Amino acid sequence: MDSLVSMRVFCLVAELKSFAAAAQRLRISPAMASKHVMQLEKRLGTRLLNRTSRRVSLSESGTLYFEQTRQMLDSLDEVEAAVSHATVVPRGTLRLTAPVWMANTIFASVLADYQARYPDVRLDVDLSGRLVNLVEEGFDLALRATAAPDEALIARPITNVPFYMVAAPAYLKRAGRPARIADIAGHALLHYALYPGESFSFEGENGPETIKLDPVLRSANETLLHMAALEGMGLAFLPKWLVAADIAAGRLEHLMPDHVVFVGKLFAVYPSRKYLSAKVRTFIDFVAADKRMR
Repeated sequence: MDSLVSMRVFCLVAELKSFAAAAQRLRISPAMASKHVMQLEKRLGTRLLNRTSRRVSLSESGTLYFEQTRQMLDSLDEVEAAVSHATVVPRGTLRLTAPVWMANTIFASVLADYQARYPDVRLDVDLSGRLVNLVEEGFDLALRATAAPDEALIARPITNVPFYMVAAPAYLKRAGRPARIADIAGHALLHYALYPGESFSFEGENGPETIKLDPVLRSANETLLHMAALEGMGLAFLPKWLVAADIAAGRLEHLMPDHVVFVGKLFAVYPSRKYLSAKVRTFIDFVAADKRMR
């Protein structure tokens, strides 16, 4: 039995979580699909899939084998396409990790449009906020807002990400609306835990000004900070994409936009591999070209 074919069958079963669905896609019988996977398990001496009457799931060994095999097959398809000058259709599962604050309507609409254009790609998106190890955990791609991407990885700049200082009208009514930078000092801060310190420097009318705020809530989860800002707990520095709808609806106010300006950069970060799969390449190009992401 062809080992390469068996590997492809196994990967499709793992992606679809079904022998029947994979067999239908490959135009073989479910029994033949099962035989291919059993042959792999026999050769490797370990169980790759946990099977029940209702579902199929990856074992611990299967998860490791799936991630490594999937990357190898993607690279092989790219090499064969380059040699044959064929157009590769993006397919398979794209495992993506991104910041928590990308759980917003703008990014969701971008994902929907990408999947509509490339219907053979399945999106597996992690928005846990943790800094994952792309290679060890089998992720294809990360979107990261950072000033210094990991030197061991390839980082392509995608777009700038403005961060706004915002507060709810109820908070401003209670604590006062700052009219100049000095007025911000001492205000309650919803503090992003990964930002060092509680002092901030801004470009004022007479040069740089440094102010200190009072952190009443610390969290590394931007969604929680966003909800706390809506509840009137204090000031927060949040990405434009996350708060634009709230500002437009009057639920939050964008404070001192001419002076309080933070602009980060969003990078597409991926492992340093010679052959970039079609699904990764097309996704990066799609996001970089989309005007909604600017």
